[in-house]
Amino acid sequence: MGLFIGKGRKARRCYGFDEVALVPSLTTINPSEVDTSWEFAGSKFRVPILAAAMDGVVDVKFAIAMGKLGGLAVLNLEGVQARYKNPDEVLDKIAKSSSEEATKLVQSIYLEPVKEDLISKRIEEIKKAGVPAAVSSIPQKAERYAPIAREAGCDIFVLQSTVSSVKHISSEYKVLDLHKFCKKTKMPVVIGNCVTYEMTLELMKTGAAAILIGIGPGAACTTRGVLGIGVPQVTATSDAAAARDHYFKKTKKYVSIITDGGMRTGGDICKAFAAGADAVMVGSAFARAKEAPGRGFHWGMATPHFNLPRGTRIRVGVAGRLEEILFGPAKVDDGSQNLMGALQTSMGSLGAKDIKQMQHTEIIIAPSIQTEGKIFQVVQRVGMGK
Repeated sequence: MGLFIGKGRKARRCYGFDEVALVPSLTTINPSEVDTSWEFAGSKFRVPILAAAMDGVVDVKFAIAMGKLGGLAVLNLEGVQARYKNPDEVLDKIAKSSSEEATKLVQSIYLEPVKEDLISKRIEEIKKAGVPAAVSSIPQKAERYAPIAREAGCDIFVLQSTVSSVKHISSEYKVLDLHKFCKKTKMPVVIGNCVTYEMTLELMKTGAAAILIGIGPGAACTTRGVLGIGVPQVTATSDAAAARDHYFKKTKKYVSIITDGGMRTGGDICKAFAAGADAVMVGSAFARAKEAPGRGFHWGMATPHFNLPRGTRIRVGVAGRLEEILFGPAKVDDGSQNLMGALQTSMGSLGAKDIKQMQHTEIIIAPSIQTEGKIFQVVQRVGMGK
């Protein structure tokens, strides 16, 4: 399978959200009667959309707001919330800096060490509001931070790196044994990120409760440009879903697939579920919420890297309240608000009564799906032409 890209060298054709479309079935369902809920680690979430562990998206207030609306927001333990007692002062500086200053400023801000007492404090603040607490850490810090998080009442621990693997080689630092970590951590562990069938399968064998799928598709991420690494999200999700189904058939253990990044609109989110996702993780759409800590700005998790930043600060603006972004009413015409309404309507139109049925939707290759008949929107820069 694949096309020749040179003498004796083949490459596989892969697809992103803009290149495919979903095909309705013979049955349609009233959108208000479909079930969009997601069951994970013994809990049921009304909203199958997670807020990404990025400093421009999630702080304590946002995590609480997301939880009360039936979703889950992940707090970054490598971010400013765990480094600074008063993170608002730092976030103000980032928002007010010029484009030329932003990367250097962010790099300097993240040189401040993480404070373990702040890890406990932030988690306790979230739990006090009566919502689930989820946090994210890089593998090198996970063994230290996980017990602290668990003691503070954390519900879900996310191990996140640019590219995750079971067999990591390093002579400079101790490599985390994922099998042992998942076994001894008294919380469901989510591991990411990966983009292939083989690696998804390997990560599932560690005992993870879910796997994050996606390398470099985020709006603020530059990994694909800096490192040249990545697989378009429709193909990556489909391959990962095949690994999940194979693993379930073999072990009877269901490990959720979470498509992480690259979704700008409700339509993109719908395509991710159709490709096989159990849930999705979104950053930039939530960075536009009034409750988001970024003040209308958004930056990638790897932006602070001291030597090779793999992200940038982008201005996304403030579009509305979190509730409007999730449930409407939408005040914009570009599909970036009322994401749950879009999912419900799409599922109803496709005849999918729940997420499981949505995963079996027919997908077609349709490179003109975004442009066909949209000349006036493109010229006037409205709707799908923005």
